[in-house]
Amino acid sequence: MAQKITISPITRLEGHGKIDIFLDDQGNVSDTYFQVVELRGFEKFCQGRPVEELPRIMPKICGVCPGAHHMASSKAADAVYNVKIPTAARKLRELFYNAHIAHSHILHFFALAAPDFIPGAEADPARRNVIGLIDVVGKDVGVEVLKNRGYAQKIQGIIAGHPIHPVASIPGGMSKPLTGDERKEIEQMGRSLVDFAQKSLKIFEDLVLANKKYADLILSDIYHHETYYAGLVDTKGHVNFYDGRIRVVGPNGKEFVTFDAADYLQHIGERVEPWSYLKFPYLKAIGWKGLVDGPESGVYRVNSLARLNVAEGMATPLAQEAYEKFFAFFGLKPVHNTLAFHWARLIENLFACEEVLRLSQDPEITDPKVRTLPTEKPTEGVGVVEAARGTLYHHYIADDQGIVKKVNLIVATVQNNAAMGMSVKKAAGKLIKNGEVDNRLLDMVEMAFRAYDPCLACATHCLPGQMPLEVRLIRRGEPVRVLARNIGK
Repeated sequence: MAQKITISPITRLEGHGKIDIFLDDQGNVSDTYFQVVELRGFEKFCQGRPVEELPRIMPKICGVCPGAHHMASSKAADAVYNVKIPTAARKLRELFYNAHIAHSHILHFFALAAPDFIPGAEADPARRNVIGLIDVVGKDVGVEVLKNRGYAQKIQGIIAGHPIHPVASIPGGMSKPLTGDERKEIEQMGRSLVDFAQKSLKIFEDLVLANKKYADLILSDIYHHETYYAGLVDTKGHVNFYDGRIRVVGPNGKEFVTFDAADYLQHIGERVEPWSYLKFPYLKAIGWKGLVDGPESGVYRVNSLARLNVAEGMATPLAQEAYEKFFAFFGLKPVHNTLAFHWARLIENLFACEEVLRLSQDPEITDPKVRTLPTEKPTEGVGVVEAARGTLYHHYIADDQGIVKKVNLIVATVQNNAAMGMSVKKAAGKLIKNGEVDNRLLDMVEMAFRAYDPCLACATHCLPGQMPLEVRLIRRGEPVRVLARNIGK
């Protein structure tokens, strides 16, 4: 008989969602839905507010990635007023933002992603969390994780006023300069961050890549989709989180299109489905063909793997070395293996930390001129950055008085929405056969979306290891079996 499996809530992500898996009469997967069951509404309630307030409001969208919304909003506000910010202000923003990327990537790998490999899906559910990870890698590493994530957080606070919901980036630049003492403190923290980023990559190489079981899992067809990829690149084709043009490459690795942020609506469409509050962006030139991959489908992916796939390299030496090792391991470009997002994220973390150190050593970064006062009539503007989870668009339209008439946001996780749906469906179909399912298999299904580091609304509201999970198998509307994952007990 036909059955339905519901994983709700899904675990180790930012926000709340669920997965519905439908089985046919033989107990094999017939369909799978990755669903987001929250409604936020920021686009609507920002209407009628002064545009200069948005860089302070938009970080409240999320407690995990407020820095991304702060930067995208500031850049959109700059564009609304057609103002060019001073060089020192740009460098301060980039320093802040690279610290934000490092802060986010450290969180995701060690707290959310790594337990899938260390201690791994075979481990007791009570150990598949950051505590189980520390049991394997040692308390010294745990201390380093907390210390360096704290450094990245502190750098954001020094530059932007608040470490969680920043306020210092405003239309025209920054509200305050960086002092010489602050620069020296950030430089010292930057040295530690670079060292720890290298150690993090070594942990991944020694405990994941060197383990044939996990290396084979990364390379397996269970987690593999051939799609388009999109991400920001600088004038040399290198990965850049703060600025650049959006490059899209096809499944064959060839450049499909490169465009300016202001032209995003010419290239990106959004599909609405009745079963999710998230939209489904796609490439307009290809069109929406549903949740399918391949060159004939408009589905594209963003985030760390996408950024490496679209780039010609990294702008810093250590990250460039890691970038070359990454593609040598897979032997081709682009890499279509979904679990490779984790490795790519650690390479980006190293790049971000190198940038923190480089920018903190720049003497121009303490220049007191950090703002150009806007003087032109406000109109319309688009700001784009690479959030930790992918390309983030903020688009504002204001009236002559600078009052917001319309806001459009295309956030990173939304752009991976179709791909996440495809990934959980494929993983479920490959792993669940003849109706046989257990917690280990369900965790492997969750690994398919967790690689994307989705941020569905804001930070999770439960302590790691204390989130209960129930899977209900339903036949003809009646529950026939319940699997409970009460990790905290």
